[in-house]
Amino acid sequence: MAGLLIPPAGELDLLALGALVHRLDPGVVPFRKAAACQIHVSGGEFNVAANLADAFRLNAAVASAMVDYPIGDLVRERVRATGVTAIYKHFAHDGVNGPNIATVYSDRGHGVRAPVVFYNRANEAAARLAPGDFDWAALFARGVRWFHSGGIFASLSESTGPLIIEGMQAARRAGAVVSFDLNFREKLWNVWGGRRQALAVIGRIAEHADVLFGGVDVLLADDGRALALAGATPEAGIDPGPALALIERAVKRYPNVKVVAMPLREVHSTTRHGWSALCWSEGQSHRAPTLELDVFDRVGSGDGFASGFIYGLLNGESVQSALDLGWAHGALLTTFPGDTSMATLEQVRALASGGSARIQR
Repeated sequence: MAGLLIPPAGELDLLALGALVHRLDPGVVPFRKAAACQIHVSGGEFNVAANLADAFRLNAAVASAMVDYPIGDLVRERVRATGVTAIYKHFAHDGVNGPNIATVYSDRGHGVRAPVVFYNRANEAAARLAPGDFDWAALFARGVRWFHSGGIFASLSESTGPLIIEGMQAARRAGAVVSFDLNFREKLWNVWGGRRQALAVIGRIAEHADVLFGGVDVLLADDGRALALAGATPEAGIDPGPALALIERAVKRYPNVKVVAMPLREVHSTTRHGWSALCWSEGQSHRAPTLELDVFDRVGSGDGFASGFIYGLLNGESVQSALDLGWAHGALLTTFPGDTSMATLEQVRALASGGSARIQR
């Protein structure tokens, strides 16, 4: 199946490694005028685990940093509510300077006004995580079917990339499938080397992955510059041709990679997106349908796509079926506030099989 040898059973269906954050969301109001915010608990890697546990009813865990202070208490409570098993390295907060659980600020924009995302990741506890912080042998001895991490966690410090590789190597020894989300956040990488540093770090990580999510352009810009190819990333439109051409280049460079999957998005306005998805597997390309989305909150939709796709493969479905489930779940996630799913498996399957927005009575 997709060239992947997925263990048929395990105590954990998925183990994710990454940072936990809290996102402050003032809705459509820009932060410079905000008077109130919702608090969402998030993290690119955690979101995948949360979606698999909550929407898809699988056993998922996250390995991350936890700070023992009130924001940490809030995050712990929200992680428990999703049903995700938590594996924490704990840090004490000094009451003034940290270390901290990072804050992400993200308004939703509206119409022609784009969403704006910025960060306070100063003295972030997750950036202190390093090889040796988790007992991988003990974790994988419990039985883990799939291990997942991503580029956001890799961008946090010089130690997080090596920790991802350590976890991937342990996963491969234990027979788990290994996936990595290539999501590139320029603001985070610019703090310590920019795109050239991202290429070096993510390139080393990609050598250990079976499955890649997202735009592979970051793996191919050898001179450290962005590839100026229309449609080369998940954000650049729903024509699969340019993205597929880059995928074929990337898998020649990284022959260990068996599957590459990405959503395809064309932004007409903040609240109206064209939406599709693409998968390359064993030399064959697969395409999801095209849908026009009415977007409420777009944050987390890429993680929603990845979790639906992973669910499909873990559930023994075909590559095309897994792609359709990822496409449907990512689309549904844009209809909810926050970064993680409020969908049910039944809703995902209904949309993936051609369902509509007619009222359900």
